[in-house]
Amino acid sequence: MSPVPFDIAAAIRTIPDHPSPGILFRDITTLLGDARAFRRTVDELVQPWAGAKIDKVAGIEARGFIVGGAVAHQLSAGFVPIRKKGKLPWKTVSTTYALEYGTDQIEMHIDAIAPGERVLLVDDLIATGGTAEAAVKLLREMGAVVEAACFIIDLPALGGADKLRALGVPIRTLVSFEGH
Repeated sequence: MSPVPFDIAAAIRTIPDHPSPGILFRDITTLLGDARAFRRTVDELVQPWAGAKIDKVAGIEARGFIVGGAVAHQLSAGFVPIRKKGKLPWKTVSTTYALEYGTDQIEMHIDAIAPGERVLLVDDLIATGGTAEAAVKLLREMGAVVEAACFIIDLPALGGADKLRALGVPIRTLVSFEGH
């Protein structure tokens, strides 16, 4: 992780006890509303791939759409939404992943990725990594070369970034918060 100006971390609101007691929710809506912090965040996420050939940016529902769309624009790349089951209007490919109590599914359109396309995965936060890990597997199943995964926030104690590294995916995060 490269050094990032304090203004990005300062632009993220922390909400205690949401969604349950003991959780510190890291809310990026304040960052998105601060034009300077949002611009700097996108610039920092894009920096390692400026000038590289990235074909698509895949964003994970929902905040990954906001950040991923801006990253795709900066990289002159296409954008691929990865959504929860049943939200996309056309033919999809899906994968199931484990939650703490059960399973969930994510999907993308069957024609969103061509084999061999270089893809950057983007979301706002990496925590336990279940959704991001499923997204990497789904992209690879479609023949994508997952160049890296980018997140504004890492919660390292929850191990999500390590799961992606174990899959051989380089990780870029801008801010780490201890605990969860």
